[in-house]
Parts: sequence; C-alpha cells; structure tokens
Amino acid sequence: MGITIGEYTFGPETGRLVIETGRSGAVAKAGHDLLIEVTRWHGQAMIDTADAAACAVSVTADAGSLEVRRGTGGVKPLTAGDRAEIERIVRERILKTARHPEITFRSARVEGTADSFRVEGPLTIMGVTRDVVVTGTIAGGRARGSAVVTQSRWGIRPYSAFLGALRVADDVTVRFDVALVPRR
Repeated sequence: MGITIGEYTFGPETGRLVIETGRSGAVAKAGHDLLIEVTRWHGQAMIDTADAAACAVSVTADAGSLEVRRGTGGVKPLTAGDRAEIERIVRERILKTARHPEITFRSARVEGTADSFRVEGPLTIMGVTRDVVVTGTIAGGRARGSAVVTQSRWGIRPYSAFLGALRVADDVTVRFDVALVPRR
C-alpha cells in the first residue's frame, strides 16, 4: 500500500512503540539493557506527500503501560520477577504515573520527502515539555523511526543501584514501526 495525502491512525494494533535502555557505571556489566514496550497508545498523522510542512503527527501513550519485553547482557538472565519489579519502579519511582498518566508528542515542524522524514516537536513527560527530534522512513505503508530522549532534560532521574555504581544510561532510544491505517 502506498501512502497518499490524507489522515492516518496507528497504535498497538498496527505496530510497536518501544524504549531501549542502556547501562553505565562501574558495574554496568551486572545490569541489563532493556527493551520496554508501550502497550497502550495511539497516534494520528496528517500526511501530504507533496508538502512536508502541511504534515502533522501526534501520539499519546499511557505511561503506566510500559512492559519489559527483553533484558540482554547482565550477569544472570532477567526473570519474570525482575521484569515485574522493573515495571513497578518505572511506574512508581521514575515516571510517577499516578500523577502523570500520559506521555504526549505533537509535531511542530515536519521536513522531508514521501520516503523519509524529520519531525520536531514538544514531548511531554511527567508534566515537563521539551522539544525532541524524530527521524524515520515511510515505505510499504509503514512508518519506522526513532528519537533519542535524554531523561534528565525532562527531570527524570535514571534508575541507579549499588550506590550509583550501576545506572540506566541517561539517553534512551524510542523506536516505532507501525502500519499507517487511513482514517475513516
């Protein structure tokens, strides 16, 4: 399916939105690089293949819907209990989802071609709004791309353990791979 001028929707039923973390610190090899999936979210896009400036995108994610899908590296494999504990820490201590249930992104500027794009706009996490750059491609009716989010810019203190000797890296990568469904 080719992309034409129009409005499109996307969400977990059409693809994936994931967060990839890294680790740092003196005992980084003891921890895991995580793949965390956002399981409840939705987005919409207005696409004009002839005029990138006329394009717009918005995404809203349920901050409490993050689920650990994979942990690589580390001294021992990640267990189901480890995953549940990480998810609890993310909800309660890192993102404080009871007070800040949504994460939102709205485009302010779109550049590119019908095949590849660069989108700038405000990302709101925990009530703090900062601009972020998203880059990606569109091919075969799918949009794929990523953005690097430096947690401290949004006031997020990356998780740490062992008196700071093991930390989640400040930069996390948000990736998406979604089918664009024409809006009806």
